Amino acid sequence: MKTHVKALVVGGGAVGTSIAYHLAKAGWSDVMLLERDELTSGSTWHAAGLLPYFNMSYATTHIHDYSIKFYKTLEEETGLNAGFSVVGNLRMAQSKARMDEYMLYASTAETCGVPYEWMTPDQIKQRWPLVRTEDLEGAIYHPTDGYINPADVTMAMAKGARQRGVVIERKWQVDAYHWNGSEWIVTCTKMADKGGNLVATDEQIEITAEHVVTATGNHAQRTANLLGIKIPAIPVEHQFIVTEPDPVLVEYRKTHGEHPVLRDADAKWYVREERGGWILGPYERNAPARFEYGCPDSFRADLFPLDLERIEEEYMSMIHRIPSSETVGLKDDFNGPICYTPDGNPLLGPAPGLRNMWLAEGFSFGITAAGGAGEYLAQLMVEGEAEIDMASLDPKRYGSWMTTEYAARKNEEAYEHVYILHHPDEERPDCRPLRTSPAYDRQKAAGAQFGQVNGWERPNYFAPEGFNDHDARSFRRGGWWQYAADEAKAIREGAGLIDATAFTKHLVRGPGATAFLDWFTTNSLPKVGRINLTYALTGAGTTRTEYTIVRLAEDEYYLVSAGAWQAYDSDFLQKAAEDKRGEFGWIDIHDVTTQWGVFAIAGPKSREILKEIVKDAEPDTVLTNKRFPWLSMRNIELGMCPVRAIRVAYTGELGWELHHPIEMQNYLYDQLMAAGEKHGLKLVGARAQNWLRQEKSYRAFGTELGRDATPLEAGLDRFVDLEKDFHGKAAMEAVGIRSKCVTLLIDGPDDADPWGREVLYHGETRVGRLTSGGYSVAFGKSIGMGYVKPDLTAVGTKLKVKMFDQLWDAEVVEDSPYDPTNTTIRVNG
Repeated sequence: MKTHVKALVVGGGAVGTSIAYHLAKAGWSDVMLLERDELTSGSTWHAAGLLPYFNMSYATTHIHDYSIKFYKTLEEETGLNAGFSVVGNLRMAQSKARMDEYMLYASTAETCGVPYEWMTPDQIKQRWPLVRTEDLEGAIYHPTDGYINPADVTMAMAKGARQRGVVIERKWQVDAYHWNGSEWIVTCTKMADKGGNLVATDEQIEITAEHVVTATGNHAQRTANLLGIKIPAIPVEHQFIVTEPDPVLVEYRKTHGEHPVLRDADAKWYVREERGGWILGPYERNAPARFEYGCPDSFRADLFPLDLERIEEEYMSMIHRIPSSETVGLKDDFNGPICYTPDGNPLLGPAPGLRNMWLAEGFSFGITAAGGAGEYLAQLMVEGEAEIDMASLDPKRYGSWMTTEYAARKNEEAYEHVYILHHPDEERPDCRPLRTSPAYDRQKAAGAQFGQVNGWERPNYFAPEGFNDHDARSFRRGGWWQYAADEAKAIREGAGLIDATAFTKHLVRGPGATAFLDWFTTNSLPKVGRINLTYALTGAGTTRTEYTIVRLAEDEYYLVSAGAWQAYDSDFLQKAAEDKRGEFGWIDIHDVTTQWGVFAIAGPKSREILKEIVKDAEPDTVLTNKRFPWLSMRNIELGMCPVRAIRVAYTGELGWELHHPIEMQNYLYDQLMAAGEKHGLKLVGARAQNWLRQEKSYRAFGTELGRDATPLEAGLDRFVDLEKDFHGKAAMEAVGIRSKCVTLLIDGPDDADPWGREVLYHGETRVGRLTSGGYSVAFGKSIGMGYVKPDLTAVGTKLKVKMFDQLWDAEVVEDSPYDPTNTTIRVNG
């Protein structure tokens, strides 16, 4: 048995096998896969093998699309039939809201080239007469997907991996990981069958691996303990039942092809054919998480006791939808563990705090995602970056604040929400509130309707007493829309106060800090007391992180970045500094996110409000442009609260970010609200802010900015100093301009705005996609930002946006269509 490899994959389910295959395909010749039992003995063996395209995530759609196409090639390569039945997928809708969801999804799918068809109830009935359709609104049909045999596709990938040189060893369990500074020393124990149980023997070996990938499925908590990290992948029970042959279906099949996979999302189930009968898989309420603190070593290809009462409602709805199934008996049933994460997306990428350790955990749709997960993780490992932005799947999207209890409860919620309407303004309620700023109760009393960002409660908008946020959600302009519009107008015309406490904040200082940050970021460093917007790049030259850098002293900097990406940014910053300390000198980095609260005050009257409470020898001049110019920082006092005030506003109006000791937040909040009362100060949430920043063409990390585009492609040339050397510069220049970010004003439907997931057309040609969308109070119409082909970026270019299955007029406008010369934000005084 080999004891030294370039890459060791731990876990022999569909995901782990795919990763081993794709690493070899990408050129790594020295790859080994270890499985503690037999291949497919985890959740793979009892999976239903469905391959649903449907996903609201751009990255995950690409992953699913790759899998479906890849699986169709395996038989030719390996000689093994992967058991792919391309029967199509019919996703039915019982309501207009569900059809709105499908139309938003379809526009996203179109950006990835995923084929689909629309069907009316009559068309469904005519084609598949076994389905009851009188209470349906319609359906979306994917003709190119279907279902696959999970064991067969795994074995085909395993054979393909072996043909490419991968060594696969079974009955070896990993018991320890040790990083020696350059490689991993992995301690493995031989397992053996004894009386039907899997037990450890006395035989042990150590395998040295340059890279390790964990794809341990149900055993993810054991993996987390061995690595000393947190992995919020915890299984949830999933039941499905198999019926006896349905005589009506058997008769139908004598003259017709196989039924497509049926999904009645409003009834919360999928159904497919199985040997003349049906498989029903429900996603019911109250399915419990299991193995919160680790999967028992004795658990193999085992199942849990059934709880059929829990799925009775879903079973009865299947009978309603397929009446012939009412008299059919049950043939088999399953209740097995399927790993989930709090948001339902897998954890795919580098492990937090560790070198050359890669996670592939938490795959609730593991068969669908396995092929693409292997392809794109291999790109990440071999080439340094994937061709799609993998940030939304990165394991570091959850910080150290997360606990086992949080993960278990949110995973149960994610399971239950598989078929819940996925409104773009959805806010799931479980485990909330958890992380709250001190002013949370005051804001709640003022009508705040909160969203969750990295566990933090952040106001989305403010509404009157008795307003129900859940009822206000929609795929169109929901009940919250007018409140957000009023808040946006308040900032444009008067003043608004935004809670931005969730911002990620780092203090970087020391003798090596200046040289390090100059190398680490694209822009020139600011002078003491000034600020700059800048970017850190990946090794591929694409955008890894956006920072506002405040220079506090010659070798001391305060870095502010997106609140949703705290652990993601911290890990990247710390590792980069560790790599460069030998070259630049000592660099001290602290994550100070929870030490500083942040209020952003913006609008034409914001200076007058602050003058009411600022304490200074010359209070009338401390906030003037002469003493406090745009893009500068000053330490000021507002009443008794010391404030690190930054003259910048994400809304494009005169304004300041007020960074303050978080323990003084309530005092500062009360001071600001009292001072602002006579000036009409209005509390403002994140949705209005998002609209306003699009009027200024301010790119946002996670939408316009990501690891699939360079800052130059994002149109951020002014923040890139090409006269200096910086990390990723050569790669960025080599990439060139593949697409370009533009701002568009859109003549869309009267009752809806884009969400930033829609496809863009030029004539009949698909040319790009939106990354952000919303409403412009300045222009009285919809607005969006997105990427198009470089030859379509000229101001005045006419494009089309796909919304609700229609094409709507859109026009490319100049960057910062509101106040393009920044006159407003630089207001004299």
